[in-house]
Amino acid sequence: MKNSFTPSSSDKLPSNKPSSDNPSSRKKALAVIVSGLVCLALDFAASWYAVAYNDSRLVAPMDFSEYAFTAKDLPMICSITLTCLYIFFLLFLIVRTAFRNQKQVRQTQTTRKISPKLGFLGFLGFMGFLGFWTYSQNKDIQPFMFFMFFGFFGFFYEGKLSNTFMDERFRENAMKAQLESLKISFAVIIAAFVLLGQGALWGSLEYNLIAAMIVVFFSLALFLFLNEYLLYRYDHDEQSEA
Repeated sequence: MKNSFTPSSSDKLPSNKPSSDNPSSRKKALAVIVSGLVCLALDFAASWYAVAYNDSRLVAPMDFSEYAFTAKDLPMICSITLTCLYIFFLLFLIVRTAFRNQKQVRQTQTTRKISPKLGFLGFLGFMGFLGFWTYSQNKDIQPFMFFMFFGFFGFFYEGKLSNTFMDERFRENAMKAQLESLKISFAVIIAAFVLLGQGALWGSLEYNLIAAMIVVFFSLALFLFLNEYLLYRYDHDEQSEA
């Protein structure tokens, strides 16, 4: 008789794809992270220069219909341009990686292979608290978007499930985890919006808008994190019961 073996969702399958832990991949990831930190540092430096030596031009709200270029505007213009280029490049990398991972998943029927160390990107979420400082200085609320990076902590759990065979049980757990994550995230958003609808915070509707933005970004991060955490928990709970 021939022995048959059907891999379960807990089985790690060998892969011919290059590992995300190889030195080349680590160097590329480090280069992307360092580039982002450099752009952020240049933005802060250019903003400080504009506030200190250029009457807060291109930092504070201004009427661009009357704008006239001066040499002192160059630091701010260059930093903004570099940041925009970095964001477009980052989006390109994300889209390209997503397509590659989807192709690999279809071909091998295994989860994508990533390093759990990517979970450390979740610490970038703490940069969202800079929004309270930038708002008090120049009404800039963009840093609040960094709160969404808290969701990257989910990579800690997704990395542990890397290269796992996706059998029927695993797919059911994935759908269950996604549904539960959506329910919790939407519940947080609805509860927050009901509270915010009671009236203006500290007498200003502008604070309501900021609070709503923070809640939305936190909820997105919560969904990203819970989706991976719950899948990991469901998969391992069933293994321990078997």
